[in-house]
Amino acid sequence: MLSLLALGSSVVWGTSDFFGGLMAKRLPAVAVVGITQSLAFVVLCIAVLVQFSLGNPPEWGSWVVWAVVAGISGTTGLVAFYTALAGGTMGVVAPIASMGVIVTVSLGVLSGESPSRWTWVGIIVAIFGIVLASGPEISGAVSPRPVVLAGVAALAFGLGLFSIDRGSRESLLMTLWGMRLTSVTIFAVAALALRSVGGARRAHLLPLAAIGCADLLANVLFGTASSRGQVSVAAVLGSLYPVATILLARVVLKERLRRIQQVGVVLALTGAVLISL
Repeated sequence: MLSLLALGSSVVWGTSDFFGGLMAKRLPAVAVVGITQSLAFVVLCIAVLVQFSLGNPPEWGSWVVWAVVAGISGTTGLVAFYTALAGGTMGVVAPIASMGVIVTVSLGVLSGESPSRWTWVGIIVAIFGIVLASGPEISGAVSPRPVVLAGVAALAFGLGLFSIDRGSRESLLMTLWGMRLTSVTIFAVAALALRSVGGARRAHLLPLAAIGCADLLANVLFGTASSRGQVSVAAVLGSLYPVATILLARVVLKERLRRIQQVGVVLALTGAVLISL
């Protein structure tokens, strides 16, 4: 059941990333991220108020620290990732950024988790598949700046997933609320400093709200799966989102999958099956 929840988070993340990418063709990517995070934060505020009204106020605890770390890590990762994409090649940036799952797995093991032998096999196969599914470029000159930024994104994404897991073990709702509060504050300060919201109009709010809620749902599924199981396992299954994104691009946009991506999809799914079993 927990494996299905983690896999579900990857499907929802991949779907929201796909449609978020389409919106980023109309608006600046940073604006898309900031507005979707803000709209999701509104939903979380309503959920917190409902919890208060039911006489079940959340208690302050270690989730606060993990929520702040997750918010800062997530924002840093997104900014670094989109900046790397703007100055580099998708086939170089995406595979490096997807390696953030190794950070989460390593932190999970260092915190005392011990996946079984077959689970380790599945983790290795799935990670290898994720990198290949991202469409790596294996030839040509590469500028160092996008590579460094993609590495920063990988570290930030990996730490963000681990922080969501740690905070969710105490309070899933409040961890996600604190995470969004942190990221929204960062984006709000940036918007005030730049005096711009990226050209977003009222017509953009509904699709952006849907993307933000999808990302929030993915966080809920991942947080539930990881906090009740092993984060090293949930992180790998949740990081299969590139597979969902490229499959949607194939179906909706009729984009062709390169042979290396096809191999990556098969390996990633094979690894997921081994982990689930």
